Amino acid sequence: MKHTLSKFSNPYFTRDGQHRAFVEFNSFKTLWFNTGTLCNIACSNCYIESSPKNDRLIYLSLKEVIEYLNELETLSGKSCEIGFTGGEPFLNPDFLKMLEECLRRDFSILILTNAMKPLQNKTAELLKLKSVFGTKKLVFRVSIDHYEKEWHELERGAGTWTPMINGLQWLISNEYTINIAGRSLSGESDEECRQGYKKLFEKLGLRLDPFNKSELVIFPEMDAKVDVPEITTNCWKILSVRPELQMCATSRMVVKRKGQKKPIVVSCTLLPYEKEFELGESLLESCEKIYLNHHHCSKFCVLGGASCS
Repeated sequence: MKHTLSKFSNPYFTRDGQHRAFVEFNSFKTLWFNTGTLCNIACSNCYIESSPKNDRLIYLSLKEVIEYLNELETLSGKSCEIGFTGGEPFLNPDFLKMLEECLRRDFSILILTNAMKPLQNKTAELLKLKSVFGTKKLVFRVSIDHYEKEWHELERGAGTWTPMINGLQWLISNEYTINIAGRSLSGESDEECRQGYKKLFEKLGLRLDPFNKSELVIFPEMDAKVDVPEITTNCWKILSVRPELQMCATSRMVVKRKGQKKPIVVSCTLLPYEKEFELGESLLESCEKIYLNHHHCSKFCVLGGASCS
């Protein structure tokens, strides 16, 4: 098969003609639902360009989520984690109903949120769910892009720090399970970054281990203008990285694009718009190998060692 001369343009070959790396699907460990790309804020470098105006991914409905949960239970039972991302999930008018449905089915749930007004406007409903289902199955991953207000607001916008801290403190005071998503914004080493978050956690009374990479996830910065290498089949051995540990080996995301009648399944949380990474309307259809033909695959996952799950 003839390969092209630019990077990430041929799904099967790199620019220099080597076989492109791929990841076989293993099993469902996390099923993500993108509740819609609308968000109450517009970060300067959002992975999927969420904002108060971006509705390229429209709101999923409760009915649509239930259909996928039914299929998921057929494929993997209750062993799969459910992840909710956006946009800001708490803006979706059906979100609390989706959350209740997942809790009723006894799924483990991860919610990605900025903990700002959309969440704070739903505290009464959250406490009602807590009284019925408890908190054992529910984790809130709150985005704190930096442990210092100035850097956080440089990414998220002026006036975003205090509302986030208020929402985080409400979650802490109501004894929800929390972990934190940070970003490597200021050019620090991983050690320096985690030490900075450690001081913030102590100040807030947040009992997290900043050196536990599940409790504090620090995502690499993504810039499409920065040149990154393509990943070949030889890279697994060269880099000592295992393909079965990549996010697309065990995760898929359900999205609904504006103008489409039905949701579709895509390979991961980072690639909701690229047609090449569409995998059909059903979970069963989505269980296929993924060729790593995108700079996010290289920078975020293989070289960055990151995973949203």
